Amino acid sequence: MKTAAAIFAAAALALVSTSSADAKGCLKGAAVGGVAGHYAGHHGMLGAAAGCLYGRHRAKEQEKQQQGQGQPAPRAGQEKL
Repeated sequence: MKTAAAIFAAAALALVSTSSADAKGCLKGAAVGGVAGHYAGHHGMLGAAAGCLYGRHRAKEQEKQQQGQGQPAPRAGQEKL
């Protein structure tokens, strides 16, 4: 178990160094996924890995959405001329 924890810690440190949005989503997702995986059949490591991937995905989506808020989206049926 200590070996698995060390591998997970090394992977988490590698992901943290990528970018702030990726790291933020990964850390939050890994924490939630690890706890959920632990209680769902002692698969904490698998849950943490899946949570990290999902967290990174959500963080990137939110970042894109925040960047696009400055421009209003065209309404249906109305095109820019």
